[in-house]
Amino acid sequence: MFNRPWAQAGMACLLAAASVAQAQHVRDPRASLIDVPARQAELPSTKDPRVRSAIAGLGSCLRSPVVAAPSRPIDIPHHYLNGSHGPVNPAEAEATHIYGQFEKRTTAGMNQYLATGSHAEAACAQQQIDLWAKAGALLDYDPKVSSQAWYQVEWTLSSAAITESVLLNDSKLDQEQTVRDTKWINASAHKMIAFEAGEKNNHHYWRAVAATAAGVVSSDDALFKFGVDTFQESVAALDERGAFPLEMARHERAIHYQAFALQPLIPIAEFAERQGIPLYNYSQNGHTIRDGVLFLGKAIDDPSIVKVYTPDEQILDFGSSDYSFLEFYVRRFGAKNLPASIVHGLSTPTDATRIGGSTTVLAAK
Repeated sequence: MFNRPWAQAGMACLLAAASVAQAQHVRDPRASLIDVPARQAELPSTKDPRVRSAIAGLGSCLRSPVVAAPSRPIDIPHHYLNGSHGPVNPAEAEATHIYGQFEKRTTAGMNQYLATGSHAEAACAQQQIDLWAKAGALLDYDPKVSSQAWYQVEWTLSSAAITESVLLNDSKLDQEQTVRDTKWINASAHKMIAFEAGEKNNHHYWRAVAATAAGVVSSDDALFKFGVDTFQESVAALDERGAFPLEMARHERAIHYQAFALQPLIPIAEFAERQGIPLYNYSQNGHTIRDGVLFLGKAIDDPSIVKVYTPDEQILDFGSSDYSFLEFYVRRFGAKNLPASIVHGLSTPTDATRIGGSTTVLAAK
């Protein structure tokens, strides 16, 4: 009855959906979005010049200054000077500098541990996380007072939880620290998602990846389920072209926000796959997350295709972080039949502290 390819594909999607519905729990709290031991065995012998370049260019936690915990409560100016697009607010960059330094230092130590096996670098990253955990960072804010504070928490928590998911594979780390820090990550994630009020754009997805990673490291099924459910919602939100309509409403940054929405979603799928859930196969309305990836690449290649959504001329100053999530996707599925812009975007090392620092070191073949 199911010999036809389309029927087999349909049955595979139904089985995948059933698997997702039945298995939203954490099986292994040390299963990061990558197989850490396997990656550590793989990197020393890599001959790929791009990966070797990324390893050579890694920063160091040990050689970076300690980042003191930020003052409380968190109050950050809006990113844009007016509304949700246009000129950015320089005051926001000044207020968030400390969070960027924290992300940079912790991911550098984790990346060094992954690439070189350095326990000293892993311990440094863990100590930096512990400093913020003991200070109760990321816990004191009110989105009604500062929505940008809420957004910053989702990004920095994503970075910390993903970093922790790799560090937990170092059995030599101080167990008192890791227990304390995973509890802090868990508490921060629960507070973060407690403010959810129906917003389903990229911020919802960023909170979801932070919750997913936090759920894994703390063995919290509720957080993990929040992430998996959100991924499913994101697939359902894709339109007939593979675009996220809410991101297409972002005027001159529509294509950027398509990428910004995908950046947290692909790591959610990787975490889920590592827990035995075939989330990449999840389909709604005939779409999978691949349709979102393909639309992004096509739009970068030909920005005119977003004219059906917005008349604004698109800003296409794409950099390393904009392509970072694609390292995981291409490692799993290869680059065959992907738009030229995606292949070109992965021709040099990529980096995004919010999803683990050097994504080339994390995932590139």
